[in-house]
Amino acid sequence: MGSVLTTIVLPVALGIIMLGLGLSLTLGDFSRVAKHPRAVIIALLVQLILLPAICFGLVFAFQLPLFLAIGMILLAASPGGTTANLYSHLFGGDVALNISLTAINSVVAVFTLPLLTNLAFDVFSTEEQSLTIQFSKTVEVFALVLLPVALGMLVRWWKPEFATRMDRPVRITSIVILAVVILGSVISNREVLLANFAQLALITTLFCLVSLTIGYWVPRLLRVERSQAIASSFEIGIHNATLAIVVAQTVLGNVEMSLPGAVYGVLMFFIAGAFGFVIARTGQRASLSTTAP
Repeated sequence: MGSVLTTIVLPVALGIIMLGLGLSLTLGDFSRVAKHPRAVIIALLVQLILLPAICFGLVFAFQLPLFLAIGMILLAASPGGTTANLYSHLFGGDVALNISLTAINSVVAVFTLPLLTNLAFDVFSTEEQSLTIQFSKTVEVFALVLLPVALGMLVRWWKPEFATRMDRPVRITSIVILAVVILGSVISNREVLLANFAQLALITTLFCLVSLTIGYWVPRLLRVERSQAIASSFEIGIHNATLAIVVAQTVLGNVEMSLPGAVYGVLMFFIAGAFGFVIARTGQRASLSTTAP
């Protein structure tokens, strides 16, 4: 059963999610970057450089075991997705910017995810536990991430009305799939999860909060518009936990590495929602103070 879950169910589940992402993208989403280069560059630098550095720091501070440590880096290296776009829409973000960032991150992650994971292997591995992602595994990541996205974009170009109709069903299906993937990961490695749950819950909560916070305030401090900073916050703060889980179990063949993604995948919905309400209230107060006589 475990082999079926790893070799068939998980890749298909991720494929459906990435296909749904592709159905929401066009080539214009990539070219739109030229309209807001400042916001895009800042968001990408935060996500690709600052956030992984912070995650490494958290892992060292919590002294996680090897596979859980690498699982956290896998999570940090995973891009955002349609869930980030939804939260951005709910809390006044620039959704068009979200879509563009998601499009770029999905491509960049094919290269940065193996790179950061190999760096984590080098940093955390011992002589007894030496690991690496070979080139063939990088090709697997490419196939898991980009091919379904490209297929979805092709379908949208060929049948735009069909792609529009499928948007909502695919989003709902993606949430259900995420829940099933998380449940499967928890059940298959429940002993390790129970032994490390308090530590994992704390580090993933901190990681999510830090991601959302720096994703918002770094752009704001660099004078990026508020709506674009909100978009950046959710894009950086909401990671594709399903991708982290599938890469851990299917590409790397280690269920324990998927546990940080599983715990994060549950907690992030509540953390991101609470953060969104705080940002919305802050924006309302700022608006009232500027309009007050």
